[in-house]
Amino acid sequence: MRYLGIDYGVKRVGMATGDSDGGVAFPYTVLPNDKKLISTIKGLCDKEHIAEIILGESLDYKMKPNVIMEKIAPFKKELESATNLPVHFEREFMTSAAAVHLQGKGEMIDASAAALILQSYLDKKRNNE
Repeated sequence: MRYLGIDYGVKRVGMATGDSDGGVAFPYTVLPNDKKLISTIKGLCDKEHIAEIILGESLDYKMKPNVIMEKIAPFKKELESATNLPVHFEREFMTSAAAVHLQGKGEMIDASAAALILQSYLDKKRNNE
């Protein structure tokens, strides 16, 4: 089964792919957060044969939803409707900072953050099997 990990941002949205067989997430691409975002993701899901989407649940230091969650929650619903795929939240905390620490700054930082979100989900899934 193939998965798509998403790190949602106001300007850019990071994408990562992975599968349950190998259990490894890889940065895929960074998309602009524009009017074509949902249709672009749908096309990516079709092209890559994605079965489930893992979306970063953005929390603050107190583990409460932060300001960006006001945009992520409706995005999740729109994504589910457009793709007809299950979309699961995976808690994310400082994934962009962790990605910078691991690889330094660059154009793919949001995709690397998405890979960290997806890898967390895959690890939990593997440990629960």
